[in-house]
Order: sequence, then structure tokens, then C-alpha cells
Amino acid sequence: MKALTLALLLCLPLPKLTPPPRAPNDHISQVTRKGGRWYFAATGHAVYCYGPVLLVGERRGGLRRVATFCQGDKPMVPLRD
Repeated sequence: MKALTLALLLCLPLPKLTPPPRAPNDHISQVTRKGGRWYFAATGHAVYCYGPVLLVGERRGGLRRVATFCQGDKPMVPLRD
């Protein structure tokens, strides 16, 4: 009798434990910002950049501070002094 009960228990399908559905993550942008810093661009907007701030020469002979590797399509963004 015990063997029959054990055989029946082993034949039953086990319910699969699935994790509960995750809520939409509003912090996705924080994942992409890891390791960077916010800067104030010369256009008056805030930009988030991952690279270092460099001094680059201008055509008129001066130096300009730029942030590198910024979000968006620009590799360098001039900064407001």
C-alpha cells in the first residue's frame, strides 16, 4: 500500500514556481547613468556625460572646456564656465 501511494505521488505533476510579474521599472535611466556625471552645457541644458572633462583649443586661439562621451548623439559638449 505504501509503495502504491508513493508511486502515485511521484507521478503527479509538480506545479512550477514562477516569480510574480515585475512592476514596470521607472529607474531604467538610472541604470544607464551609472558612472557618469551631470554637467551644465553652454546651451543652457543639463547633460549627462561618462568621459572626462577636457580643454580643447578653439579656432581663435583660446581654450574651451568640453565634457566627453555624453548621452545623445554628440561625443563632446561645450560646458558653461
